[in-house]
Amino acid sequence: MSRRILVLAHTGRQAAMAAAQEACTQLHSSGLIPVMRRKDLEDIQSVYGVLTAPTEILGEDVALDGVDLGMVLGGDGTILRAAELVRDTNVPLLGVNLGHVGFLAESERADLAQTVHWVVERAYTVEERMTIDVKVWFENQLIAHTWALNEAAIEKADRQRMLEVVVEVDARPISSFGCDGVVLATPTGSTAYSFSAGGPVVWPEVEALLIAPISAHALFSRPLVVAPASILAVEVLTRTDAAGVLWCDGRRSAELPPGARVEVTRSAIPVRLARTRSTPFSERLVRKFQLPTQGWRGPVGSPGDLSESVEISRHTAERGGSA
Repeated sequence: MSRRILVLAHTGRQAAMAAAQEACTQLHSSGLIPVMRRKDLEDIQSVYGVLTAPTEILGEDVALDGVDLGMVLGGDGTILRAAELVRDTNVPLLGVNLGHVGFLAESERADLAQTVHWVVERAYTVEERMTIDVKVWFENQLIAHTWALNEAAIEKADRQRMLEVVVEVDARPISSFGCDGVVLATPTGSTAYSFSAGGPVVWPEVEALLIAPISAHALFSRPLVVAPASILAVEVLTRTDAAGVLWCDGRRSAELPPGARVEVTRSAIPVRLARTRSTPFSERLVRKFQLPTQGWRGPVGSPGDLSESVEISRHTAERGGSA
């Protein structure tokens, strides 16, 4: 049976529609069946006419659980939209960056043909990225329940007024302060909004939750990295009538009246990302942010010597002594 590949594109961009048509043609010529959402296909056909490759319609010709993989053509925002679509399935997403930084994407537009080849050959691995479960309480009532891959951001609703909040970890208050907001993020989201708010970059393999205040008027407003099993909470204080708004991945929102409480925990449902390269995250970080590395000389000795040094250090640590 032929494998079906879901092609998801930001059809508001000409470059994404051209890339989608190219990807569908290459998938079809390689013996795979391209699948698209009806609206995306109609948007592309309105510009290019009938596609050269026969394309099935998601939800009509095939269900989501009949798809092998999703190719996402766009920036991180497009990948976040795709994550909403596939989150309750086992369908992994492979991103081709057509945006700016594109931290979630696996390859660039120039590598599209090679990326399709990797998809055809199943030359990819799948990693699971932590997501968070987000609940909003008000007057002891659950008024909103959603999730996020990157972050849950509590922001002030009125740009002219500071939001008064108290931050809590594991049912214990940490600090209260006025601010523009607070970002509660995953390691995946550490390079997104949390990074802009001054939070640390956390490697995706690290299991943790992050708290990053935004423009806090406080003596202690440092970003915090806490255990993945912790329960994070931010309460909008009632000492003023300033309200807030919750944004999850910049896509799903909820109003936060004074007295509202936002609780964040690790979700049991991850998002699956396909990887075609075993590139270290440090290399991805340098490339995406174009960080200067001039003058770097690398580890001392040959790779063999380095491996031996690491092994000696490991055995020394296990003995509890010094070399």
